[in-house]
Amino acid sequence: MTDTSSTRPADSDAPAPRRSRLHRLMRYIPLIAPVLLWTVPCWVLLYTGQHWPLPVTLAGTALLVLGLVGMPLAMVRGHGRRQQDRAAILGDTLLGTSWVLFTWSVLLGVFLRLALTVAGVGESQDRARIVTWAVLGVSAVLLAWGYAEARRVPRVRRLEVRLPRLGTGLDGLRVVLITDTHYGPLDRAHWSERVCETVNTLEADLVCHTGDIADGTAERRRAQAAPLGTVRATRARVYVTGNHEYYSQAQGWVDLMDELGWEPLRNRHLLLERGGDTLVVAGVDDVTAESSGLAGHRAHLAGALNGADPGLPVLLLAHQPKFIDRAAAAGIDLQLSGHTHGGQIWPFHHLVRIDQPALAGLSHHSPRTLLYTSRGTGFWGPPFRILAPSEITLLVLRSPHPPTSP
Repeated sequence: MTDTSSTRPADSDAPAPRRSRLHRLMRYIPLIAPVLLWTVPCWVLLYTGQHWPLPVTLAGTALLVLGLVGMPLAMVRGHGRRQQDRAAILGDTLLGTSWVLFTWSVLLGVFLRLALTVAGVGESQDRARIVTWAVLGVSAVLLAWGYAEARRVPRVRRLEVRLPRLGTGLDGLRVVLITDTHYGPLDRAHWSERVCETVNTLEADLVCHTGDIADGTAERRRAQAAPLGTVRATRARVYVTGNHEYYSQAQGWVDLMDELGWEPLRNRHLLLERGGDTLVVAGVDDVTAESSGLAGHRAHLAGALNGADPGLPVLLLAHQPKFIDRAAAAGIDLQLSGHTHGGQIWPFHHLVRIDQPALAGLSHHSPRTLLYTSRGTGFWGPPFRILAPSEITLLVLRSPHPPTSP
């Protein structure tokens, strides 16, 4: 690998867009969401004709009220200034639980009751109680399954990606992508070790981490991140910042990754050469970097490509898929991103799609430009993954003219 670009970040490519009405509305979600997430299940499970005995109704209501009050308090203590890990674990778990209860209270509360009514099953009270037990049963199963999915080592997703400008000497280049490890309140040092062991079985030429390493500072999460230093690649290990680094002293993470032997591609590029052909491997800071106020941090694609031969194919690391508009305008061949978690807990992916142009997988964004969006290697916040499995990705790059056997 050859470094041909400046290490000093430059100005961002374009001014930040004006805030939309959606972004202004988002400010009120922390106030509205907890009320909806807990009151809707409370109403559907207890007060829509079940006629439970009074002690059952009071106990159920008390539990849901405790969730409504306790979740925001725990979230503030866990993710606010105090950064109390136990409080964060409690708050995150309650958040995931309430989301699942809310989702299935709405879905089963409407459709199952309608189906039971059409089928003429029981009296109104019977149908209401069937709905309650169905919601609780489905939620319990999904939460148990989702927890196991979140805590396991991700499966490897393999795919071949054809790049029309890739030289024959680079055909078969093996690129491994990990992202959104989110080391955090739940200690996952052992999980981190097993992830890195899995990566090392893939015999990668290039290993990429596209940000959101952790929730917390590098000093605080060092033990969980340390196994990243054991990752092997024949050519290079490269890293770009995600938005969560800018909540936790991003420069500390850049320095730690450098210490662990990874190349932080902060608005710069490296050249990967093999068989007489060259690939530009570029990276940009996350799009939230400039608003963080951290000196020198900002997303600047022109700076990342400064000095690169425009005739060479470019592999770009950018944390958020929505950077693809700038990448396509610049003629990038392949952008690798994370950030979305594939929605993490269904049906949250519908909200993710409002903000991002891709949820997961390979997508085309111009005649030349491809985007691969990983569902992420870890999880954020709630320790659940439901219908959005984590992944370690192996991309095998293919030339349109692979070398012929002698």
